[in-house]
Amino acid sequence: MAKTFLRFNTLSLKRSGNPLMQIPHKYIKIALITLTSLLVIIIIAGGIAYTKREAILRAAIQKGITKAKRDYDLDVKIGSANFTGLSTVSFKNITVVPQDRDSLANIQNFKVGVKLFPLLFGDIKLSEIILNTGQVNLVKRGSVSNYDFIFRKKSVDSTEKKSELNLSKLANSLINQLLYKIPDDMDVRGFEIKFRDDTSALNFYTTSATIDGGDVKSTIKVNGNESTWHVEGTVDPGDQQLDLIMFADNKKVELPFLEKRLGLKLNFDTASTQMKGISKRGDILEINGSWGVKNLLVNHVRISANDIVVPDAYLDADMVIGKNFVSIDSTSTIHVKDISIHPFIKYTLSPSKVYELKVHTDEMDAQQVVNSFPQGLFESLEGIQVKGKVKYDLDFHLDEKIPDSVIFKSELKNIGFKVVKWGKTNLQKINKTFVYTPYEYGKPMRDIIIGPENPDYVPIDQISPNLKNALLTAEDPSFYSHNGFVEESFRNSIITNFKEKAFKRGGSTISMQLVKNVYLSRQKTMARKAEEMLIVWIIENSNLSSKQRMFEVYLNLIEWGRNVYGIGEAARYYFGKHPSQLDVGEGIFLASIVPRPKGGLYRFEGDGSLRQSLRGYFRLIGGLMARRGLTAPDSSAYGFYSVRLREGLRSGIPMVDSLTADSLMVGEPEEELTILEQIIGKKRPDTVAIKDVNKSKPISKDTVAAPAETRKQRREQRREQREAKKNEDD
Repeated sequence: MAKTFLRFNTLSLKRSGNPLMQIPHKYIKIALITLTSLLVIIIIAGGIAYTKREAILRAAIQKGITKAKRDYDLDVKIGSANFTGLSTVSFKNITVVPQDRDSLANIQNFKVGVKLFPLLFGDIKLSEIILNTGQVNLVKRGSVSNYDFIFRKKSVDSTEKKSELNLSKLANSLINQLLYKIPDDMDVRGFEIKFRDDTSALNFYTTSATIDGGDVKSTIKVNGNESTWHVEGTVDPGDQQLDLIMFADNKKVELPFLEKRLGLKLNFDTASTQMKGISKRGDILEINGSWGVKNLLVNHVRISANDIVVPDAYLDADMVIGKNFVSIDSTSTIHVKDISIHPFIKYTLSPSKVYELKVHTDEMDAQQVVNSFPQGLFESLEGIQVKGKVKYDLDFHLDEKIPDSVIFKSELKNIGFKVVKWGKTNLQKINKTFVYTPYEYGKPMRDIIIGPENPDYVPIDQISPNLKNALLTAEDPSFYSHNGFVEESFRNSIITNFKEKAFKRGGSTISMQLVKNVYLSRQKTMARKAEEMLIVWIIENSNLSSKQRMFEVYLNLIEWGRNVYGIGEAARYYFGKHPSQLDVGEGIFLASIVPRPKGGLYRFEGDGSLRQSLRGYFRLIGGLMARRGLTAPDSSAYGFYSVRLREGLRSGIPMVDSLTADSLMVGEPEEELTILEQIIGKKRPDTVAIKDVNKSKPISKDTVAAPAETRKQRREQRREQREAKKNEDD
């Protein structure tokens, strides 16, 4: 049976001679008509826009000028503006003056071009920038500047719902905006940026800055002919990549304005930055790049007393930005000369602020580690030769809402480490007689022989156990068992300092205090603290000296009062005794003044008795000693009432209340809290509040007691003494 088929005219699309798809001819006609119509509309609209572009430009400029005046009080004037090509605008004589301020900017000739295709989709990407002769003046007079409008907060409608901050989205937008503003071609000549305030002036003059086919070259003169900087490299905004290096002519790149403003001396031979790529997956933005520096020199009064030089360092970083956090991933590597360090840094913004830091290294050759120390950082260890390996790990985590849960773990692992040859300082000098020179405010006091040649030197077996036990209990209870550091002490220091928003507690063990006095200066710098910790680690992990010897040297050189050094001088100065004769109360008193020794004399009343504010400290230390079996339990404050200052010193103490006595200590240098005080969270001995038995209100050291209160305190004192005598009789 014959069949009838409807036949259609069709267009066959073929690949390799075979038909792939057949589209009805009428649909093709419809598509062609639609596309043609759109093209005609675009051409007509483009033609209209082209003929009206000058008017559109003037309207846009006027809108911008009005907005600058309304939002920022800026008076913007443009001498002329006109199109010089299809998408290029030329401006002449631009001035920007904030209201009632110095002139901010003056540009004579400025030409900018945009790319047409991205413009159709609402993206403004620059094709060229040409600037000839321009100046930006940043002026600050007192507290008023001509650029403070930048920091002015916009008024916010209270009824408007506040949008949630998305760090990943914000960072991606900022990076794209920055890259879009990098033109394909740029030629800047004679552009100057000036800054001046009441005390200083700074000038950057760009003689030339060009981008040609992605190649970047620029020359910048700093403060006239003081220095000439260059920035060179390549940039590819489309692929989100750049590779730039900064250097100076025949000298280092110096930043004198940092030294003038912040006291920070900083310079380098070259600095480089490289952005290798950016990727975004959902709310996660990843940036891969590297930053490096050669012969970096840093000096600041809080960093080091000497110039610190880092010959070669760079960071290969994988930065990860999420919706509520910013981090440097653990795949990143810091290279410092011969060693590599893997950091993990993370800051979480919400729901609570969380700070995380982890540092990890593989096993490293110990000598390579020493060779990689920045020059000037560890002065006493310069030239030291070692063998073996070391490995370091750090784990830190702090949640702002629950600071008491802070995590702090730090370990420098010893893998066959041994000192082969000493460098500038022989750390074994504490094992034999040496000369110790204490300094006060940078000036040497006197030379003290630490050894039997000094008649005031006292071997440890001739020092009263009462003093040794009290000092260990107060300063470093685990001295004989730890390896120089107590992590719990550092952890509690972090908690307290974070809560107080200031440095209130340190974490020094007796080992650290000994190293500070014997080998290092008393300057409170980050470099000195780092060197102190490293020397302690070397001494403790190399068994350079016994704990007994370290404690003996410590007791014979630490300060116990104004120009009083060593326990031999201290026992005679305060009590007219040999250290072997010290009782429990005298031992606890001497332990109490170690953190702030210059105030020791003023803890006594004029009759030679101790001030009442110390009674709580005696009960605290004495009670801890009793629980450890180091002394007998005592309800009368562990010898507090029996301590008497040597009679020859009493005349030098005025009969004044404790408030006046404390004023004599104004200006004394702050010392770190002891290990015990940090672990148990107690205050300093001279700030311990004493609770009166007849009152719930604590009596501080600065309280001036009324006569009635004084009588009550004396009755309480006599009652405690009677109870103590009864206990002795029993």
